[in-house]
This record gives sequence, structure tokens and C-alpha cells, in this order.
Amino acid sequence: MYLIVGLGNPETDYARTRHNMGFDVINKLAEKFDIKVNKSKFKAEYGTGTINGEKVILVKPQTFMNLSGEAVQEFVNFYKIENKNLLIIYDDIDTVPGKIRIRKAGGPGTHNGMKSVVGCLNTTDFTRIRVGIGMPKFKDDLINYVIGHVPDDEFEVLQKGVSHAAEAVEEIIKNGADVAMNKFNWAEGMLNEGNISK
Repeated sequence: MYLIVGLGNPETDYARTRHNMGFDVINKLAEKFDIKVNKSKFKAEYGTGTINGEKVILVKPQTFMNLSGEAVQEFVNFYKIENKNLLIIYDDIDTVPGKIRIRKAGGPGTHNGMKSVVGCLNTTDFTRIRVGIGMPKFKDDLINYVIGHVPDDEFEVLQKGVSHAAEAVEEIIKNGADVAMNKFNWAEGMLNEGNISK
């Protein structure tokens, strides 16, 4: 069983914001695999289903970003999820918009949602998919940048990253994180150099 968690803020007020890329990936997976994420438990919305023959739980914490780890910890403990079967998906200012990066472990960086997850789980040993949102023009404007409404043209670019991230989840479940990293991290790096198109 895989626990797949997208980080974000409640969609009633924060849909179409850069900080909700994790939620957008969960929504895309839910739509593709006909998984209804309409149940509530452990301060989160969730749904269960199957992806590539594996049972999955799709989760969107409703605690607001900075307390995301509380919901993740509850699900991990209740369902006895092993670290290797935990996937956390979130927005990343250090990755180009429309691109993704996959890592099997590592610190939370500056992302407050990830800081909460790492703090609550007391481990960095789980796979994460970072969906690029890029840097604001002025770093002092970071808060408005991540929670502000995204214009249509940029939203289309960000959704490419969302689609890549959803595909990466499928690849991880089917063939493992190492294969997914080789496939998506290499491809995204080459895209940055203009050597391939996707």
C-alpha cells in the first residue's frame, strides 16, 4: 500500500495558487484513476483506490501548509506505512516551472510543509516529488508569490509539471523510485538545456 500525499492549503481559498501544486497532482491522479478523494479523517481529505495494481491512499491535508505533518503522521501510524511506500508531493521554488525533481531522501529545505512532515515523522527517509514553481522576481514577495492567484498563461506551464509529477507517481509505483529518478530527473535536466522536447 502506498500513501501519496500532496501538500497544499484548503482549496476553497487557495485553488490555483503555486503553493497548491501537491493538491493539483492528487486531483489529477484521482481523476485518471477514478479515485474519489471525498472522505475526511486525521485532519485531511482522502480517498482509496488502485494505481498500477497497487492499493493507494491519496491524501490532501487540511491543516494549512505549515502543519501538514500532523495529518501525514496520523495516516502513516494508522495504516502502518513503510517509509519506502510514502510519497510526498509539493511545490518547489528552486525548480523551474513545469519541471519536477524526484528524491528518495533529504532535508526539507525552506519549505514549511516539508519541515512539518520531517519534524512529525522524525525522518527524511521517504520519496518526495518537487513540482517546480520557480522564484519570484523579488524574494521579499515570496509569500504573495506562493499563495497568490496564478495568471492563466503561467498556470498552463505549472500544470505541465503537475502532469509530469502524476506520471512520476505511476512510474514509482510500477518500477521504483530509482527508475523514476533516472527517467524524470534526467529528462527534466535535459529540457533545461534545450536538448530534448517533451
